[in-house]
Amino acid sequence: MFHVKQSPSTSTAEYGADTPLAREIADLTARRRALEHVNVRFDGPTRVFTISNQKGGVGKTTTAVNVASALAELGAKVLVIDLDPQGNASTALGVAHTSDVQSIYDVLVGDAPLAEIVQPSPESSNLFCAPSTIHLAGAEIELVSQVAREHRLRTALNDYLAVHPTDVVIIDCPPSLGLLTINAFTAATEVLIPIQCEYYALEGLSQLLGNIRMIQKHLNPELQLSTILLTMFDGRTRLAQQVAEEVREHFPHEVLDTVIPRSVRVSEAPSFGQTVITYDGQSVGAVAYREAAVEIAGRAMTDNEKGH
Repeated sequence: MFHVKQSPSTSTAEYGADTPLAREIADLTARRRALEHVNVRFDGPTRVFTISNQKGGVGKTTTAVNVASALAELGAKVLVIDLDPQGNASTALGVAHTSDVQSIYDVLVGDAPLAEIVQPSPESSNLFCAPSTIHLAGAEIELVSQVAREHRLRTALNDYLAVHPTDVVIIDCPPSLGLLTINAFTAATEVLIPIQCEYYALEGLSQLLGNIRMIQKHLNPELQLSTILLTMFDGRTRLAQQVAEEVREHFPHEVLDTVIPRSVRVSEAPSFGQTVITYDGQSVGAVAYREAAVEIAGRAMTDNEKGH
């Protein structure tokens, strides 16, 4: 169970805000202050999230690494498993993933123990990464002939967790439904879907939900869609607001209150081998991801919610 205690945010009125910019600055300052007083305790079973959306460019990897870093900052011990052959999550977490590095490929195809390939991230002493390398690009084909090919990540992860207690595992998937993504769904207990606040945001989502139901039925009945995070939100446009309203209407229990705005800092951070949490922790993007992490930590799936 995750226990969250958060003090009420400071009213923007005390800043004497009388212009849009002043109100924006006052609001951000109040949110930073509120986050300083958040107290989170992690004392329950490991939560295993897979971050998935078959539509590309929605902030999937960005969400994976920044939520992971923010949770680690809150005190959780977090493992990120990079299942995307592009290795962008590994890059953002500052973890080596050149072709000569042992990676998640060696776990899935070569039966290497997960503990052998996990690396600490310079982001935080609480943050670890199972990196991806270019070899993973061929894993889809190589896995076809493997025994229990859909369960290989789950088996390796269970063996790892038995020896290395971890509060949260976040699996970053490729943007397609192949054996890598199926392994992620089979290993996870929760699905987190980032949805871009732009036109066609819900495109492909029904297919993704169908895939989740298929995994639930045949491979992993414990899997639940627990969290939807709205990303790339531009509050100045009516379209973004309409998309947010539509998603909330369809998924009232799953959508986080927090939305992730479009942010230059969030986009810049990976080029420095960092998440936005360490690259510019006071920026609006970092504050938003911190708030999302607090909200995720504080959300427990009730039996009622699991029915949705």
